[in-house]
Order: sequence, then structure tokens, then C-alpha cells
Amino acid sequence: MTDLDSIEQYAYDVLVIGAGGAGLRAAVEASACGARVGLVCKSLLGKAHTVMAEGGIAASLANVDERDGWRVHFADTMRGGQYLNSWRMAELHAKEAPERVRELEAWGALFDRTRDGRILQRNFGGHRYPRLAHVGDRTGLEMIRVLQDHGVHQGIDVHMECTVLELVKDGDRVAGAVAYERERGLFRVFSAGAIILATGGIGRAFKITSNSWEYTGDGHGLGYRAGAELIDMEFVQFHPTGMVWPPSVRGLLVTEGVRGEGGVLLNKEGRRFMFDDVPALYRDQTADSPEEGWRYTQGDREARRPPELLTRDHVARCIVREVREGRGSPHGGVFLDIAWINEHLSNSEEHIRRKLPSMYHQFMRLAEIDITKVPMEIGPTTHYAMGGIRVDPDSQMSGVPGLFAAGECAAGLHGANRLGGNSLSDLLVFGKRAGEYAARFANENGGTTIDGSEVRRSIDAALEPFSRDGDGTGAYQLQFELQEKMQNLAGIVRREEELEEALASIANLSERAQSVAVPGNREYNPGWHTALDLPNLLTAAEAVVRAGQARKESRGAHFRDDYPDKDPESGKFNLVVRRGSDGEMVLEERPIVPMPEALQQIIEEQQQ
Repeated sequence: MTDLDSIEQYAYDVLVIGAGGAGLRAAVEASACGARVGLVCKSLLGKAHTVMAEGGIAASLANVDERDGWRVHFADTMRGGQYLNSWRMAELHAKEAPERVRELEAWGALFDRTRDGRILQRNFGGHRYPRLAHVGDRTGLEMIRVLQDHGVHQGIDVHMECTVLELVKDGDRVAGAVAYERERGLFRVFSAGAIILATGGIGRAFKITSNSWEYTGDGHGLGYRAGAELIDMEFVQFHPTGMVWPPSVRGLLVTEGVRGEGGVLLNKEGRRFMFDDVPALYRDQTADSPEEGWRYTQGDREARRPPELLTRDHVARCIVREVREGRGSPHGGVFLDIAWINEHLSNSEEHIRRKLPSMYHQFMRLAEIDITKVPMEIGPTTHYAMGGIRVDPDSQMSGVPGLFAAGECAAGLHGANRLGGNSLSDLLVFGKRAGEYAARFANENGGTTIDGSEVRRSIDAALEPFSRDGDGTGAYQLQFELQEKMQNLAGIVRREEELEEALASIANLSERAQSVAVPGNREYNPGWHTALDLPNLLTAAEAVVRAGQARKESRGAHFRDDYPDKDPESGKFNLVVRRGSDGEMVLEERPIVPMPEALQQIIEEQQQ
């Protein structure tokens, strides 16, 4: 029996779990509202996965093209999400993103500039106009730097290298969290009037991913077990461009900014294959050839933009097609060539190094490739989960009172497919809202009481692997098997029999995870950490597969080889995952709330 008196205990008005862009922005806002704020992060402060976001922040500042505005951004987001998005979240996001970017600038963010000194914006996939405010290709790093400095000066308590195991409830309301220090293996208990989940995505459920080791679906699993609903879990975005060579960095992200700055996709024959499959929506049907027929016809028939900047799901499937049909690169990808601009731009090598410094150094150091001279080998990599905790669009509160979510572990904004750059503005817009409303909830509803027996159960369960004999199978092996199955059976292209096989494998892995044994002790034990990550990974994987089975159509990032077309009826609902009373996963269709006439009119206007 665990002695609670020996465990470190902390009390806050608002507890934020996750210190990426969403978590930091939420913590900053909650603190500004007068709340006592605790911030728990799985890794070191400043190490959050947001630092890997390179392309920029999508916001309709209209600094490069004055025709841009929130209405265009709203319509682009809804179209990219195949209209499964929460229209209210898309509306708030488009309206508030510019102010959040200006706010970040006021706090010290050093954006790239236009010649007249305004924030520079670049083209990105799915956006009609140049919309991404950026800092070279290190935008996420700059965002974290600014938010971290701003937050630290507000006196926010930070608990680094600390992983939350379970949420604790007081009746129906969330009341606190049980966590452990990764270094020493000691437990901590946090009580809070409100909790914000901002833990990121689920990429580590797949073999090839741009996501760092922290992305094990912690927020998804914590929220699900606490009674929150998950939504849109079938939609997993595979970024079209991850490193293919060398194998040690396979999947590492190659920013869409490379294509935004003029990079083109080539097969082994040196042909720009993206012209082979341009959707009719973006093609001039009267042209004599695909190259001549390419137009971004939405509102401006004369604006030419490369087909490499179509939505990520479409580009990823085109790359997979080239590889499967034998036109791929030597190491199983295709080529991304930014060096071709040498023929058209003076001082191009300097331009590439200045606009894409991280990409230049990444390939030079890891693959000994100079991207100013030769093409990169790239291929699709698991990148982003559109699915996550279902939240109220305005407040970001889940169905569990006092439990909020923001960023990638929350869902609704992106629908069936996220547009590049919308992730960073999502973090800012809804991180702020989550912090504001969480502080308000804590203030209006008073303190909570934590049940010691729940804390003891959580801690005892965490220590159980040390007392098992096991069958010789370690936690790493189970995670590896899960990643293999998800990559091969529930990846970019899906079909019924493979999803059924994946579900059976997940059930088997879940059963085996119950008997995983961990040798050694609690200090510096990554094998134990992996064993504790498994329940969240398995929950997220099961939700992806079950939702993927239920959606018998192809839409956005979800592509069914056996159902290759969209089903109009399936576009009328979201798939919601919740935990049943018997502990089993339950799936149900939830009708989409009709869009107000004023917003519908914006959509129709932007399609003309």
C-alpha cells in the first residue's frame, strides 16, 4: 500500500499538462487571469515538439497579398477539412489568428520582414494566398522561445521531466493528476480546480514518424479514461515530405516551406509527377496540357501556384503512387528539388541558406547532402492527428467538467485534413481560450477534493511491472510490434481486411501489455517509462483503427482503397469514440451541427 504522506503534493488553480505552444499559451493566459498555474512537461522546458514546426503560422495578415482576410482563411480551412470541421472553431481561428501573431510579435518574436518592415508571409499548401508568418524555417522554435520567456516571468511553476499517469476526479469533475518524475521515479500528486491537456499527438504509434519520443497519445488516453470523448480519430495526417536517407533519420520532417519557396517534386525520371493528378477543382479544363492547365482557380484564375502545394493528403498519395509503380528514388521515396531555382535566381544558394537554414544544416549534417546543389530524397511520414478530445469550440472544455484541451490533442478545427501552418495558429488561438476559460472555471467553482484511494490505485498500477515475472517480452518489443502493425495496416492507404487484422493485433498487444515485466528499479529506467506509455498508445491506436473501419469512404487524410470515393451521407457526421460502462471502446456517429447561413454564404462566395 502506497504511503501518500511521503509523496510530494502540489495545489494549483489551473494545471497545464504539456509545455508546447498550446500549453505555454494556455499557462500564460491563465496566469494573466490571476490563477495559480502549474505546468507539467514530459521532457525539458523548451524541448516541446512545437520547436519542430518550421513553415510558419497561418494568419490572414494580408501583408503580402491584400486580398487575404479571415473569410478566405475560414473557407480554405473548411475546404481542406472536407467540411467535417467544427465551423465555429474554424471561424474563431480565422478571426483571431492575426491578433495572436501580432501579440507574439509584441512579446518579442523576430519574424522575417517585407521590404517595408511588415511581417513576411509565404505560400503553403491549401492556402489561397501567401499567409504563413515565419522566422526562416525555425518558426516553432521562435514561438516556444517567446512564450517560454513570457511565461517564466509570470511566475508559473514548471515541473520538468514529469509524466502524468492518470487524472483524478471529484465526482464528475476533474480534480487533479498523479504523475512521476522520470529521473528518480518518485511520484507527485497535483490537485487543481481545472486541468488543461496540451500533450500533442499520437505519432509514436506508427513506425515512420516526424514526431519525437514524447508523442505517445498521453492526452488522448488520459482524457478518454477520465470520460472525455474522442472525435475524428480516423484522420491521421501523413506529411508528404520526411527524410528518407539515412535510415537513422527516416521520417524526420522536411518542412513544407521548401515547396513554399519553390521546391518541386520529381520522380526518378526527373519528371514533375504532381501535374499527373491535379483535381478538377484546380484545373483549367480548356488547356491543352496539365502544365498549362494548372491554375489555382479559387477566386483568381491568373494566379499560378505549383501543384506541389496541394493539400498534404493528396501530395502524400501521389508520392506513394510513384513509389509503388516503380518510379521512386533509390531508397523508396521521391526527390524534392529546391536547387533547380539556381537556373532562375541570382545568388540562389545564399537565398536557400537564408530562407531554409535548418533544412540546409539538417541534410548537410545528417545525410551529407547540399540542398543548394542536389535534390533531397523524401517520402511520407506520420505527422499529425486531426483527431483528439472533443471540446466546446468557444471554451475548449471537454465533456468532463473542469477538463480542457488545446492543440493537437484536441479536435474539431481541422476536420478531415489540416492545412499546413494552421497548427501553430491553432496553438495560439485555442491555447489562449483554454487558459482563459480554465481560469474562469476554477475561480467560479472553487476547490476540489482528491480521493486518496484513487491515487493509491494509480501508483500501485504503475509499480506493478516491477513485481511481474513476465514472459520475456519487454515493453520496447510491444511498442515496436504496434508501430509495425499501424504503419503497414492502418497507414496512408487502408482496406477492411487489413484494419480487421490491425484490430486483432491491438487486442493481442493490449492483453500482453498486462503482463509486461520491467527489470531494475525506478531510477533512470526508460523500459519502465515505455511500459507506462503503452496504455495510451494502445488506446489511440484502437481508436484510429475502429474509426477507420467505420468510415467507409475516402475523405481527406483517410483513404480507403476499397472505398475510394466520397460518400455524401458520410460527410454529414463525425465519428465519436468514448469509453463504455464496461470499459470497452464505443463508437457512434454524431451529426454535424448545421452551419449558419452567413458562414455558408462565405463558403459559396469563395468557391466562385
